[in-house]
Amino acid sequence: MATRTLWKGAITFGLVHIPVGLHTASSEQGIDFDWLDKRSMDPVGYKRINKRTGKEIAREQIVKGFEYEDGKYVVISPQEIEAVYPRTTQTIEIQRFLDVGEIPFVYLERPYYLAPINKGQKVYALLREVLAKTGKVGLAKVVIATKQHLALLIPFGKVLVLNLLRWGDEVKDADGLDLPAAGIKGAKLSAAEMKMAEQLVEDMSGEWNPDEFKNEFKDAVMKIVEKKVKAGDTQTVVQPEEEAPEGGAEVIDLTELLARSLRSGKRTPPAAKKRAAKTTAASHKTPRKTAHKTTAKGAKSPARKAA
Repeated sequence: MATRTLWKGAITFGLVHIPVGLHTASSEQGIDFDWLDKRSMDPVGYKRINKRTGKEIAREQIVKGFEYEDGKYVVISPQEIEAVYPRTTQTIEIQRFLDVGEIPFVYLERPYYLAPINKGQKVYALLREVLAKTGKVGLAKVVIATKQHLALLIPFGKVLVLNLLRWGDEVKDADGLDLPAAGIKGAKLSAAEMKMAEQLVEDMSGEWNPDEFKNEFKDAVMKIVEKKVKAGDTQTVVQPEEEAPEGGAEVIDLTELLARSLRSGKRTPPAAKKRAAKTTAASHKTPRKTAHKTTAKGAKSPARKAA
């Protein structure tokens, strides 16, 4: 089933430019109840309430504050926030390529599917197949809905998946937890205990099949919903519609850009970046202008409500 395009832009590495559209790859399986006014069946939103006085306040009286110490805040104006917003480039800019198993799973946050647009199928397939063959993933930066993300570009069958990552300071350190020592000897596990545990794991092992596992609470609530629908016990609620973003990016000749990328020294490893700083700065001028022009033509408005 076709899904709505949340965002349109391009994957870039070297001088290669792959126009793509972003699609959701997951859905929340919990039950999300909306608030409704039982008198009119109108949607009910959250009020802006002063927590001390309990009174509702006007939007223009609200400011944004950052709590830097307990009970102490710094107020930041909308102009100050706007000045440091990440620039929306509509590009998924690959920073480097990593071995597929190098990123710990705790950093993985949310997956999205990427599909080629504007006749970008061939260069899309090239990146997908070279990643699959080499066992690599692309580590990239992308801005979605005014928020900058670190992400992995991963081949998954025929599709490229953009999996958003948590930043390094968002993953908590486990050192403060009361954990048993590492290793069999350190944890003081006997050979008999290990043998029985290994046998149990072997007996319970099987193949991955997501269809075998269901959200039982959701299924129970949905049965109630279906029963009420069949009985005609329903209400109509009108919700505002959202428009899909328009625009896209243009395709640039693949063979030419691959050759130019190789000549421009884009393969310089991270350790050698300082030595090649001047060369890299010079080689960046052309792709940055190209990406900027493509964005201006193809992506008319950022999808601020995308993610």
